Amino acid sequence: MSELLSKDSRKHYLYVLFCGIAMGSADIVPGVSGGTMAFILGIYEELIQSIRAVARPTFLKAVVQLRLKDALEAVNAPFLAALATGIFLAVLTLAQVLEWALEHYPTWVWSFFFGLVAASVWLVGRRVRTWKPSYLLTTAISTLFTFLLVGSIPAQTPHTLPWLFFSGMAASAAMILPGISGAFILVLLGKYQFILGAVNDREVFVLGTVGLGVIVGLVTISQILGWLFKRYHDLTVALLTGFLLGSLRKLWPWKEALETVVVDGHTLILRERMIWPQWGGETAVALGLMLLGAALVVLLERRAAGHRANTQDAPSLFTAQ
Repeated sequence: MSELLSKDSRKHYLYVLFCGIAMGSADIVPGVSGGTMAFILGIYEELIQSIRAVARPTFLKAVVQLRLKDALEAVNAPFLAALATGIFLAVLTLAQVLEWALEHYPTWVWSFFFGLVAASVWLVGRRVRTWKPSYLLTTAISTLFTFLLVGSIPAQTPHTLPWLFFSGMAASAAMILPGISGAFILVLLGKYQFILGAVNDREVFVLGTVGLGVIVGLVTISQILGWLFKRYHDLTVALLTGFLLGSLRKLWPWKEALETVVVDGHTLILRERMIWPQWGGETAVALGLMLLGAALVVLLERRAAGHRANTQDAPSLFTAQ
């Protein structure tokens, strides 16, 4: 990472800050993963590498020996700090705006994100050098898995410490995987309302257990993804392409709610079904927003390609080893 830190660092970290804002904005929208934005924006590989470093001997040895500077360099601390700052800024400044938009213009918001993710499926799929039958099968399986997952009925699980820890792990793993929302995983596990209540009531022990699960989940899934990218690059990209494709079920703008619950004054949809829109002015605007989202992804991909070219000295998970 030292090469990356010394090469046009100011410009690089301003870009990472922007990526954090984009990731934070995506995480605010139910069903949209910040990992999707990281993938589109070309920082996914650096994010995985930085999180992986937490479990690496270089970082652990530096921590034990109290060499703070070496420890921070080992985990690419400036990158993580810039990204976290962007996410925090997005949550602070955009949460209310997006919540208002989702309440008053849900079809238009979902249309924009549908176009964004749909275009990203094509862009991410292009990173597979040659589509073999095994890659197509992998994409089909991961698409079906995600499609069924986002349409699942939430389960009821006990609020014990092991389940809280596991819920944190599962949610964090989903957050870093493109196409899967961490908040939605908590809904499926029956923990969304309970954890939200713990946040409001400042239940430190409960939140600490969930937080520990989140940390373990992030470090674990990053190790697995890093290993997969280095050894099975194209197969892994095919797998993630399926996750994105399957997630389009959640983002389809025209849906009918079948089951809802009120959480902290807000209506949370538990089950819904996709329906076809009726043509009209609202539908025309929605289709226009789909195209806008798709066009934005293409522009971001071009910007990300330039960013990757400027940081080509850094090792890449997307380059087959």
